Amino acid sequence: MGRLFGTDGARGVALTELTCETAMQIGRAAAMVLTAKSHHKPKIYVGKDTRISSDVLEAALIAGICSMGADAVVMGVVPTPAVAFMVKKRGADAGVMISASHNSMEFNGIKLFSGSGYKLSDDMEEEIERLVLDSPEEIAAAMSGGGNVGRITYDKNAEWDYIRGIMKTVDINLSGLRVAIDCANGSASATAEKLFAGLGANVYLVNCSPNGININLNCGSTHMETISKFVVNKRCHIGIAFDGDADRCLAVDENGVLIDGDKLIAIFARDMRDKGTLKKNTAVVTILTNLGFTHFAQNNNINMITTKVGDRYIVEQMLAGGYNLGGEQSGHIIFHDYATTGDGQLTAVQLLSVLKRQERKASELSSIMERYPQVMVNVKIIPKWKEAWKNDPVIEEIISENQKKLGSSGRILVRESGTEPLIRVMIEGKRFDQINAMAVEIADKIRERCPENE
Repeated sequence: MGRLFGTDGARGVALTELTCETAMQIGRAAAMVLTAKSHHKPKIYVGKDTRISSDVLEAALIAGICSMGADAVVMGVVPTPAVAFMVKKRGADAGVMISASHNSMEFNGIKLFSGSGYKLSDDMEEEIERLVLDSPEEIAAAMSGGGNVGRITYDKNAEWDYIRGIMKTVDINLSGLRVAIDCANGSASATAEKLFAGLGANVYLVNCSPNGININLNCGSTHMETISKFVVNKRCHIGIAFDGDADRCLAVDENGVLIDGDKLIAIFARDMRDKGTLKKNTAVVTILTNLGFTHFAQNNNINMITTKVGDRYIVEQMLAGGYNLGGEQSGHIIFHDYATTGDGQLTAVQLLSVLKRQERKASELSSIMERYPQVMVNVKIIPKWKEAWKNDPVIEEIISENQKKLGSSGRILVRESGTEPLIRVMIEGKRFDQINAMAVEIADKIRERCPENE
C-alpha cells in the first residue's frame, strides 16, 4: 500500500491493501495524535458510507480508538461532511469517515477530521503515518487497559441535526421545482429525500437503493449520463448527482447538459458578488480549473486564487486569506460561511436557492461561463514509477514540445492522482481534435516509458 495518506485520507483496496489491522492501527494512532492535549476522556465521531467493507473496517477502527482509552460515537451511514459538522457541533475531539468517495466498491478509505471540523493538516497525517508504519511500538506502549478502555455510544440524532443544519443556510421554499437526485447508491441515500423534500421541492430519487456493492456503479457524479437522461425524460427543472460519500455535487440543466464544478463556482461567485457576500470578491480554485473560469473571473471583476488539487488545500487557502467560496471542477465546493469541508448536499441546496430566487432556467444560469475543451487521459502506474516518471527526459520533452504548439491558447498539466495509482494527463485548448491527439500522444509515451509489467 505504500505510505498511508493521499490528498483525501488513506485509501486502498478494502481488506487486502487497507486491511482491518491497518484500520485498527490508524484508529489507535489517530486517537493518540488527535487527543494528545486532551485533559478529559476523548470522544471521536465515526461515520461510514454504504460499501460492503465499511462495516468491518468500522469495527476495526472503533476497536483501535477504544483501545487507546478514547470513546467512539457511532453515526452509521452518513455523508462525509456530516461527520465534520457533528464533530464541531458536539464539541468532539475528532472525527473519522470510512469511505473511498467516488471510487468503486472494492476500494475503501479513512478520512480524518480534527476537533474543529477541518481535515487534518499534512503534518498531523504524517505523524499518524509515522506511528502506524514506522513506530508501532509507541502505539503499543500507549494502549489503555482495565477501566480506562473507551466506550462505544450511538448518536441517533446526528442525521437529522446535519439535515437541519443545511436547511438553515437558506431562507426559501423550493416548491414548484422538479428536482432529480442521483444518490450514487451511497451516503446521500440516507439523507437526500428528507432534506430536499423538507425544503419543498418535488423530488425524484435515482440510484437510492444501496446494497453494499452498487455504490458509484454506473451512477452518481462520475456517470452523469444517468441523471441527464432522467431529467429530460421526466421534464425536471434540474438534476443533481452526488458521489458515494456525498461530499461532491455536479448538476445537469433542464436539457440534460452538464453543469460541472467550475460552472457551479461561477454561478455562486457572481450571485454572492451581487449580494455583497463574496468575501474579498474572491473565489479559490485549483490548477485543474478550466480556462473558461479564468476568463469568466476577468470579465466579472472577480479575483481568482489557485491552489494544488485537493479540497484540503483549497480550505487552507481560504482560511489563510479569509475567503468564503472555493472548490474544484469535480464538484467539491466549500461554502466557508456554513461548512468546514466540501458538502455536496449543501452545494445542491445553494444552487436550487439561486435557481428559485433568480427565476431562471438552469441552462441560463450555467451560460455565464464558456467552457474550454478539456481532455483528461489516465495512465495506470505501478509503485516503481511513482514520482520517478517526472525525471524521465523523454516524457519531459514530449510535454514541452506540445506546450509550445499550444502556446498561450492552451495548457498541459501532467500529475499523479492523490487518490488512485494513476498519472493524469490534462490538456485544454481551443480545438478538441488537437488537444485530444496531444493527450493520447503523451499518455502513450508515459505507458511506453513506465510499463506495468516491470
